[in-house]
Formats: sequence, structure tokens, C-alpha cells
Amino acid sequence: MNWDAFDFKLLIVFDAIMRERHVTRAGERLGLSQSAVSHALQRLRRALSDELFVRGPEGMSPTPRALDLDLAEPVRRALAEIEGALHQDRFDPATSGARFRLVLNNTAAVVLAAPIAEWIGQRAPSLSLHMSPSGTVRVDDLLDRGDVDLGIVGAGRVEGERFGTTTLIRDGFAVVARRGHPAFASPLTYERLADLAHLVVSSTGDDVGFLDAILSRRGLGSRRIAMAAPFLSAAPILARSDLVAVMAGRIARTLATVHPVACAALPADPDLPVTASVLVWARRVERHPGHAWLRREIAACVRSLAGGPEDLTGND
Repeated sequence: MNWDAFDFKLLIVFDAIMRERHVTRAGERLGLSQSAVSHALQRLRRALSDELFVRGPEGMSPTPRALDLDLAEPVRRALAEIEGALHQDRFDPATSGARFRLVLNNTAAVVLAAPIAEWIGQRAPSLSLHMSPSGTVRVDDLLDRGDVDLGIVGAGRVEGERFGTTTLIRDGFAVVARRGHPAFASPLTYERLADLAHLVVSSTGDDVGFLDAILSRRGLGSRRIAMAAPFLSAAPILARSDLVAVMAGRIARTLATVHPVACAALPADPDLPVTASVLVWARRVERHPGHAWLRREIAACVRSLAGGPEDLTGND
């Protein structure tokens, strides 16, 4: 291939099609017409002697050569480095209208979203933050494609040298029930927890099976699960029933401030886990000044919260 004659602007088109898997949407991302994107794709195909993308029922699928050569990540990293270099002196949070996209796990959505929104809004009033739930999506794929800029997810959910991470919250688990529930009349024991009817919160992503292991080890069987419900309905259900639920301590304490529920620490046990929520990003963009600023501010916001990131076991 004659690299002297290669138009490197075509790589921007390649990146857009790889992200969108659709010619029209790639054009919308770039501000180009569909015909202009199609023409650029034809030039890329001739230059690289491969179809690169083929049309299918779900849009444009990359060919094995495009995937085997792993073009997407190097191209995206190079474009991000160039953008960061070009804009390294231009990011001013007081005036920037940049748009950043974040995905949040339930702990971040309940505990951190409002403080982050307030913190960033005070420091960058024109900046746009789009926050969405992480749910069951592959956050690493979203970061790889550039569909999101940052994620706040459970530790270990996104791994690999191409990602950077920093721990925001370490947390434990607590028991939640309606205010005045007899379970809270005296300090909780595992014997009493084994006798209670439990609500399983089905959409938090938190694995509370450790409680069954603790009960079993103590010869108490396992939880008596009476109901399963989505996270958004958990607090109203608990407030109107005698059910109890085990969930992340920070979430439990936040729910207790806005719903008629109370929470209590689980009894001490050497097998009680500690979870973490981490801020994660693609390393290819970590030197972009706006991205770096946002990461620093999110971390500073979390550090400013009562308790701090090192005091969130939920078992105090």
C-alpha cells in the first residue's frame, strides 16, 4: 500500500462507521451526507483491498480483516490523541459547552448522581452531562466504541490495559425494612434474619448470595425469599410490608432518607464482603483536557461527601 498517497481523513469515516454500524448514522455523526460517507467507504475499500464493512440485517458489519487487523482501537486512539493535542489549551470549564456521556451502576445512580450534577453544574454551567444506567450492558463495549466517556461500575466489571480506573466508593451491605419493623427492635442476629421473609432486589447487580453462605455455615439454612422486585419498587414494597432486603449500605442509607424505611448493619462475620464502585474510562482519551478535568472533578465530588470513600462499609 502506498501510504504517501493515503488520505488519513478516511480513518475518521472508518471510525464513525465502526461506531454506528450504519452509513447514514455515521454521516450524521460526522455532519456528512450519506453519499459522501459511501464514497469515502469505497475509497477505503480500494486502499485496503477489502470490503471492511458488509451490509446485513443489523446494519454494517465489519469484515474479518477489519476485526483481525484491530483497526478500530488504534484509529480511535490516534484520533483522540490528535483531538486532545489540538484542544489542550482550549478547555475552560466556565465556558465549555462540551457534552459527556456517563453510565452509572445503581449505587452511583442513587448516591452519586445528584451530588455530581450539582458539583459539575456549579463549576461548568454550560457543560452537558448525559447519565444513563449501566444495567446489563457491556460497558467495555460502550467505552471501546466511544458511545460513553465514563462509567461508574462495580469493581472488576470492566478490565483490560486499555482502560483506566480509580476507586470512588467502597461499600458493604445493610438490611432494609419499614420503619418500626420488629426486626429492628433489638440488634440483628443471623438467627433472626433466617426467620424473616426476604425481598430480593432483582436489578441491582449486587450479589447477596453471601448471606445464604453465612446462614448455611451457621446451620441456619438459607434466606426465606418471599418476593423479587425491581430496584425502583423495592423501597415502596418494603415500606408497606414486613419484608426485609439486603442491599448496598450506601443505597440503604440513602433510601432511608427519602422513604419510610430504616436500615441496620448486618451482624459481624468474617465473610461479609466489601464491594467497590470504580470510575472507568478508555485510556486513549485520558489526556484529553476536558475528559481529564471531568474525572478529577467527579473524584473530588465523591471525596467531599460525608463519610468519604474509605468509610463506606455499611457495617458501622
